[in-house]
Formats: sequence, structure tokens, C-alpha cells
Amino acid sequence: MSKRLLSAALVILLGVWVIALASQGPGQPTGTVVPKKAQPKAEEQKPSTTGPKSDVGETVLVKRGDKPPQKVRKPATPETGPDGGQPFAINVSVDLVTVDALVTDNRGQFIPGLRKGNFRVLEDGVPQQLQTFEAGESPMTVVLLVEFNNLFQRYWSEMWYQTLTASYGFVQTLRKEDWCAIVAYDMRPEILMDFTQNKDAAQGALGRLRFPAFSEANLFDALYFTLDRMKDIAGKKGIVVITTGIDTFSKITYDKAMKKVKSSEVPIYPISIGQVIRELADARGQMGAIARMDFLQADNALKTFANDSGGRAWFPRFYGEFPNIFQEISVMMRNQYTLGYVPTNASKDGKFRKLKIELVDDKGNPLRVVDEKGKEVKYKVMAKGGYNAPKGEQVVN
Repeated sequence: MSKRLLSAALVILLGVWVIALASQGPGQPTGTVVPKKAQPKAEEQKPSTTGPKSDVGETVLVKRGDKPPQKVRKPATPETGPDGGQPFAINVSVDLVTVDALVTDNRGQFIPGLRKGNFRVLEDGVPQQLQTFEAGESPMTVVLLVEFNNLFQRYWSEMWYQTLTASYGFVQTLRKEDWCAIVAYDMRPEILMDFTQNKDAAQGALGRLRFPAFSEANLFDALYFTLDRMKDIAGKKGIVVITTGIDTFSKITYDKAMKKVKSSEVPIYPISIGQVIRELADARGQMGAIARMDFLQADNALKTFANDSGGRAWFPRFYGEFPNIFQEISVMMRNQYTLGYVPTNASKDGKFRKLKIELVDDKGNPLRVVDEKGKEVKYKVMAKGGYNAPKGEQVVN
């Protein structure tokens, strides 16, 4: 009898438990429930703090600690197909060629106010359609490349003074928003200071130029090294070279150095030192024919590096010329017009293509520039003479 009573009691309890579950309603989730009001809305979510983002191929300047602005590229992500199946993608290689152009009058003053339609770019004589155009003053990223060896810059010598005067003088022209790195070279390049916006740090780095170690002056190696470091830097950039122009023992040949200069988008601004000493030694008969030829070749190399990169070379004879040189470099680097186009020649043969930039009016005629008095002003357009086309073929998947 007791077993029957116990079985009945269990049945009654099971029925009560089933009724209680049913009273909660259908579809009610079990476990921990997060109310909807605790879930943040899309517009209420905090912005990402991982840094600026960009579309595919867009260039963004970012500051990461004590480093120069870099190109940031977001990788392409293929979209899902319309049927919800496997993703598909079309990859088309489009090479935008960018050219920095400086337009100055016959006094070397920058000519502002030019429009996109005033520029005509010719690639191998063929007019190109401009896709991008930028104008206006902007900060610069510059490497100060200084020759410092025991062959010319001996401690307390005249060449040592010239080297330091030129180097310190240029650093003084930098602004707080500019980025600068300092590289000294003799047998090999040495980074005295990596990219920074701290002008005091630059002054301290130059203070290390006291006792040169080697007599070699491997300019081509140092220039190749510096250009390679600057290839991924965005914005206005350039290399200021304080040098005699002599190359003694570089592993990189002149031809290879020139190829690097032409393929890079970095203007070079050499400042030759020792011009007066050379002239005095030559006048006194203290310079032999071989030494004279070496210096003439050095001057020619500096001019070629500057012209083919869109820069300019200076050969000062007096200390008083340095301030004007520094001012001209600052104007040239900050006020360039940046032109961008996709070449009509789509072949990727790796060949060198000549560039020529002309100024035209709305009708395509040569642009006429006048001053405030209505007098016609002669002008000059400075830009790199060409570039090497990339190698490879356009790929469509």
C-alpha cells in the first residue's frame, strides 16, 4: 500500500513540474539573458583606435612613435558572389605614375596658383590624361646625407668647417612638422639619426662628426642605400647631399646608381663643397690632371643625379651662399605640384620612358605668365626626366 501511495505522489509532482514549465510560454530561452538595451547600437559604438584606415591603394600618413609617415595600404577583400557561393575577384594592376613638378620664375621664385588644366604631361612624346593633381605647401620628409671621411674632412680643416656649416645650416631651416634623418658616409653609410621631428636630436647627431675613420668616399653606395630606405615614404620628400661628389670605392656602379635614381620618386639636392679650395689648388698648379678630371666627373655626376630625379645641384664658393641655397631647397620641396596619371602605354617592359611637362592655357597654347605690372615673366618647369616602367604583365583572374 505504501508503494502505491509513493508512486501516486511522484506522478503528482511530475505533473506540477510540467505545468510550471508550460506557464513560461513557448520559445523562452533558458540560461542567462542579455536585454536588448544592453547591446550598443551601431552609431553608439566607439570609433576604432587602431589608427587610420584607407581604401585599396589609398595613401594615408600616419605617425607611429618617432618614425616618418608611411604608406598604409589596406588589402583587397573579395566580395561574396551574388548566389551566395564562393567569392570571386577581378585583380587589375593599374600603375599610377606620380610626378612632382616645380615651377619657378627667372629669379627662382615659386609660381603659385596654377591649375590642373595648366599642366600637360608627355610620356615619350604622347600626351597623358591627368588623374590626380595636388598643389599647396606641405611638410617635407628629408634625409641629410653627409660625406665625412679622412680624405677631405680632417678635423679642424677648411673642408670640415664647410661640411658642418652646410649641415647645421640646413637643419636650422626645418620646421616642427618636418621629418628628418641624418646619414653620414665614408666607406659605408651610417645612420646618425633615424627619422624624427626633433630638431635638437638632429643637432646632437651632427655633433658626432668630429673624427673621420676612413679615407674612402663611397657616394654611390650611400645614395643607393638612402633611396632604398625612402621608397615607401609618402608625401613631399627629398635627399640633401653634402658632398665633394667624389666616389672612391663603391660596390654600386655609376650606371646602377643612375638606374636607382631614375626609378625612385625622390628628388636629390646635392650641395658641392670645396669649390674654392679646388680652384685655388688648380690656380697654384697643385692639382694634377687626374685630380682635376676626377672633380669634373664628380660635378657632372651631381648635376645628373639632380636633373634626372627632379632636383637641383649647387656649387657654392662662399659661405654666404649657403642661406639662399637652404631657402631654395625648402621652397622647392614644400611647394611642388604633384601630378598623377595612368600611362597610355600599358606594356610593362621595364624600359625607361621620357617625361616632359609643359604649361598650357585653356586652348592648349603655351601658358603666358605676367607679373603684377603686366610684364611677361619667363618660367622654368623642373621635374624628373623620366622613369622605368614596371616589369610584368597585367593579370585578370
